[in-house]
Amino acid sequence: MTEAKIGHLSALIFDLDGTLIDSAPDLQAAANRMLPPLGRREVDVEEIQLMIGDGVPKLVERCFAATGDIPPADELAEHAAKFTKDYEPRSAELTVAFDGSHAVLQKLKDRGIKLSICTNKPYGATMQILESLELAQYFNVVIGGDTLPGIKKPDPRHLIAALEKMDASSADSAMVGDNQNDVNAAHAAGLPVVLLSHGYTKTPVTELGGEAVIDHFDALEASLEALNPL
Repeated sequence: MTEAKIGHLSALIFDLDGTLIDSAPDLQAAANRMLPPLGRREVDVEEIQLMIGDGVPKLVERCFAATGDIPPADELAEHAAKFTKDYEPRSAELTVAFDGSHAVLQKLKDRGIKLSICTNKPYGATMQILESLELAQYFNVVIGGDTLPGIKKPDPRHLIAALEKMDASSADSAMVGDNQNDVNAAHAAGLPVVLLSHGYTKTPVTELGGEAVIDHFDALEASLEALNPL
């Protein structure tokens, strides 16, 4: 039997990296396959965590900035393409879903809430990870950083596209994320945001401006109920 919905909530948009999955180890491994052959030092996982969130081209640029000079734009684009080609088939070797994510996604789905992902990660790597971690089954819509040409978070059109595909409106939807891009995109699209404290953010999560901050997925349903009263 389907449980009651959470208030008037009918749709949820999830970020991926730092929200549902800990992808930093695989991104670090890919970075460290790229950098030493170019005469650069390796980067550690804490550095990588602070580089995540704006897509592969920006992550690769930050890797170069952290280890020396940034190459010219055309060369940087070539490195980003090579990084993606190397990373995508190996993107789920070390990546894991955060504790409690499967259980809460199943509960939300059972309640009849439509679920989607909006991530700045390339679509191919996103689907590789979702399938490998058995998360794909929960989502009605998946939008990657390269799904909509030139559009990615914090551009609210990234989220609005997901709402349209789910046949949902901002009035009965919310976002679950972990960083400033999620907050900015969601608020620009008219959505409240619940933030996970285990994510990747330079600014303390309590200072990002989300409507709620939780430490574990066990608290997500209660947080959503507080945001979406009947």
